[in-house]
Amino acid sequence: MRQVLDVLGVASPALWWSLLYFFCLLTGYYVLRPVRDAMGASGDVAAVFPPALVDWAQRAGIDLGAFTLQLLFTATFVCMVLLQPVYGALVSRYPRRVFLPAVYLFFIACLGFFHWAFDRALPGRGAAFFVWVAVFNLFAVSVFWSYMADVFDNENAKKVYGYIGAGGTLGALLGPSITRLLAERIGVGNLLLVSAGFLGVCLLCILMLRPWAIARERAHHERSGEEAMGGSVLAGLRLVWQDPLLRAMALLMFFGVGVGTLLYNEQAAIARKLLDDATRTAYYARLDLAVNLLTILIQVFLTRWLLRRFGIAPLLLVPASAILLGFALLAASPLPMLIWVVQVMTRACEFSLAKPARETIYTRVDREARYKAKAVIDTMVYRGSDLSFVWLHKALAAFGSSVVFLAGVGVALCMTASAWAVVRAQRGLPETAPAGEPQPVAGRG
Repeated sequence: MRQVLDVLGVASPALWWSLLYFFCLLTGYYVLRPVRDAMGASGDVAAVFPPALVDWAQRAGIDLGAFTLQLLFTATFVCMVLLQPVYGALVSRYPRRVFLPAVYLFFIACLGFFHWAFDRALPGRGAAFFVWVAVFNLFAVSVFWSYMADVFDNENAKKVYGYIGAGGTLGALLGPSITRLLAERIGVGNLLLVSAGFLGVCLLCILMLRPWAIARERAHHERSGEEAMGGSVLAGLRLVWQDPLLRAMALLMFFGVGVGTLLYNEQAAIARKLLDDATRTAYYARLDLAVNLLTILIQVFLTRWLLRRFGIAPLLLVPASAILLGFALLAASPLPMLIWVVQVMTRACEFSLAKPARETIYTRVDREARYKAKAVIDTMVYRGSDLSFVWLHKALAAFGSSVVFLAGVGVALCMTASAWAVVRAQRGLPETAPAGEPQPVAGRG
């Protein structure tokens, strides 16, 4: 505990602004998440889907309610693909001081639109909001960590990323509490304005952190983020395809999200069959509480020590191995309580260990990989995995839970192999990001 207080006591204002930034970002997101989940679980297809789609499904004799999540995940992936060139153009043609605020101002404007849509009970608002929140979450968090890699170098990232993550976890705890407290008092539409207020604080943090980003780039003689990045708007896709490290990170993301998607969907199916509504609600409430408490304990007391002493290897390989063991146990005995334990372990390890480990890697690559390739991995690859495995689960579920978890063992093996590939590939990186013009990340070819 004394070590934690010592670090925080002498921390620069950059750490405190970063903590506030991530805290407000995740608070704002978790205010929205229960609204999104309610839309995804809604039985009112007219509120979720556009009228034209509802009419077409009725004429075709298709029950949209039976495919709600699959359709929403598919729409989310399509939006991610369409937005990648837009984001690539933004970061290529404008300096950091322009495109970072522009991203958040766009999200704030969208919340204003959805406030109007919910206030007027606009048909189809549910699908639009569900997809938008998924896009917002991935893009906003990806941009946040890209910016942190501008503000902190590799050595400082090892010291502070665990604490910054803990700030986000506190926001993840506060957000649902705000929604639970205010949803019935002020209405769903006004909750969106509360979230917009937190994003406004994020904008302030972006501006306040700018001097540290500039100072870090000057100290390491790096290419300045105050200049437009240039390059192709689709460079992120090319980099992920060509570079061994980025390709391994994309595979790690794909299989890591895959195991989570299989586990989440099968957990929901088992809970729906075996537990009544009240018990199921308490089950999920205890799950979220346990995940957040375990996450913040690891972030504060373990993440920094592991990163500084051993590097990223244990932070990637230990969670992957634990998930592999968990799925093997579930294949033999798919009990709700065991699923609960594996879910807590999986999510807490991702937030407290694997995520900080991956993010420190981006402090050691050039800005094009940091902003463009990272966005591809964090958005397109993430949602592509979601889409693939939500449909895979639909097919496997017909054969029972043991088959789902047995398939999960295979996915977890691929995840572990990908984690090892990342550990090996990152060894060729310099300790600081390449200076000057974009250079190879780790043997691009």
